Amino acid sequence: MAKQVTKKSKDSCIINAAVYQGNERLCSVNLDEAGEWAKKPDHIVWIGLYEPDEKILKKLQKQFNLNPLAIEDANQTHQRTKVEQYGDSLFIVARTLESQGKYIALHETHIFVGKGYVVTVRHGGSASYGPVRLRYESLVHPFKDNEQFITYSLLDFIVDNYIPVVERIHHDVEQLEDRITKGPFEAEDVEELHRLQRNLLRLRTAVAPMVEVCKRLEHGDLLPVPPDIQELFRDVTDHIRRVQDEIEVLREVLVFAFNTNMMLGQVAQGDITRKLAAWAAILAVPTAIAGIYGMNFQFMPETQWQYGYFAILAVMFTICTTLYLLFRKNDWL
Repeated sequence: MAKQVTKKSKDSCIINAAVYQGNERLCSVNLDEAGEWAKKPDHIVWIGLYEPDEKILKKLQKQFNLNPLAIEDANQTHQRTKVEQYGDSLFIVARTLESQGKYIALHETHIFVGKGYVVTVRHGGSASYGPVRLRYESLVHPFKDNEQFITYSLLDFIVDNYIPVVERIHHDVEQLEDRITKGPFEAEDVEELHRLQRNLLRLRTAVAPMVEVCKRLEHGDLLPVPPDIQELFRDVTDHIRRVQDEIEVLREVLVFAFNTNMMLGQVAQGDITRKLAAWAAILAVPTAIAGIYGMNFQFMPETQWQYGYFAILAVMFTICTTLYLLFRKNDWL
């Protein structure tokens, strides 16, 4: 079938807007015509938006009869991960991740799914869904329920992008764990521990609710899902659970590292305390003897003896040396 060509929208927030029959791209589409294309049998309108304004969202609401509450949510960020059903359409909020230096930033993708259309609304620096579109267009055997397959492809892409972030954190956690054997953490190690804990908390915030979203889509709690699509959603659920398990393991490793560091610090502090106590005991001997003979009483033993000074020094040295050897033998010094 020859591809038709329509005028491309000049709105900068419209990344892509196309009509598909099966998985074959027919043409680009103007938002004012999207609703009519979606009503045609076996046609899918797939629109990708990046931080659209309210005017664009209102236009989509009119074209696809979208729920006002879903439009209101799509116009705002900081939504929790969720899937909601409005009549015969779905509204999905998924968290996406972006590495910003040593820290992780959370962004959002809002997905509208209904008969004959899929609309993605990206907020923040999340990855483009161009690869998902190319994968869909290259399918040899397209699925009959294309809207649900596209939804699966989008969620699968989002979950797959979690994995490199988790692997990077895993590497950083292993490096921090290796530094435990070198003794208590330095200041930069404590900062690294805090950074990793913060990143894992952000990951958990993004990943944990996605498990429930994928399960509801997999079991058809919202809309009927054919068996072949159920298997795909089940695969995404397995992936997100593995990511969730990895996050929990890494959090436990950090807790273990923190506790181990605390114990090493306590051991090091105990060693210092013992050394200080040992030296205090040694120094107490000459201090006590010098204090006694420094009272300047007239009648004191050995004060009139010509070798008394040297005898007292010898006593001090002998007692201090004995104490030093005893402390060394018991690993206090």
